[in-house]
Amino acid sequence: MLVVGDVITDVVARHRGQLAPGTDTVATIRTVPGGAGANVACWAAHQGRCEVRLVGRVGADSAAWHERELVACGVLPGLVVDPQAPTGTVICLVDADAAAERTFLTDSGASLRLAPEDWSDTLLDGVARLHLSGYLLFSEPSRALVTVALAAARARGVPVSLDPASAGFLMALGVDRFLSLVEGVDLLLPSRDEACLLTGLPDAADAAAKLSRHIPLVVAKQGAEGALVARSGTVVARVPAVPATPRDTTGAGDAFTGAFLAALLMGVTPEDAAAEGCRAGASAVEGIGGRPPRVG
Repeated sequence: MLVVGDVITDVVARHRGQLAPGTDTVATIRTVPGGAGANVACWAAHQGRCEVRLVGRVGADSAAWHERELVACGVLPGLVVDPQAPTGTVICLVDADAAAERTFLTDSGASLRLAPEDWSDTLLDGVARLHLSGYLLFSEPSRALVTVALAAARARGVPVSLDPASAGFLMALGVDRFLSLVEGVDLLLPSRDEACLLTGLPDAADAAAKLSRHIPLVVAKQGAEGALVARSGTVVARVPAVPATPRDTTGAGDAFTGAFLAALLMGVTPEDAAAEGCRAGASAVEGIGGRPPRVG
């Protein structure tokens, strides 16, 4: 599997209750590797079922660290070092008293400067699936790369999946533009909020069903409510979540996506792959940051 997407440095700050404006709020702060694309690649590799490659763009400031972290997760990194921009950074504010829900402050840095010149059709050699991080759609250079990569995948018959990534950025991009940009994708993995935003429907099941009239397979992630699998305008499965005690929900959706895609590549049904995704999501929320636990 080839993943193309963002590689980010996450600064995770876990606090309790409301932030105190104008003064100090006690927090536990950690700096960890992240990025939706990189997280998906790591969770897919964590399943130990397929070779996973990653293409992303980072700054020289932390390129070596990110490469080591990806290799440690079993990912084959193809990182482009940006000569001008630093690695993207996200500050994740995690409220430990509110089901570990998080708010992001995002500086995309080099990650959204990935461009067509960073692409080669040879990247698809031996690839059974191409996965694109939706964050690539939120800048002009990386949108152009998505267009080139999609065309190359279609020419080779390689299926393409995409995770919309951010309801906030989606709203700024525009629903119609997003749907036009993802034409040709065979699998969409939105969150509940993203599915509802893309359809204008308040119910996640209705939203997933509607999206599946345009995209062959839609798997809507619903956090503690599990996942929905929809095809041809119908929700065909409701997959329950795996119980977990959340510490940090950062990257839970990425964990689901990575595990789902790895299972799908092994030939299991989308319904069974979604169950694998739910297990990975439960594991993710019990740790800090968006990467799988290290073995050994």
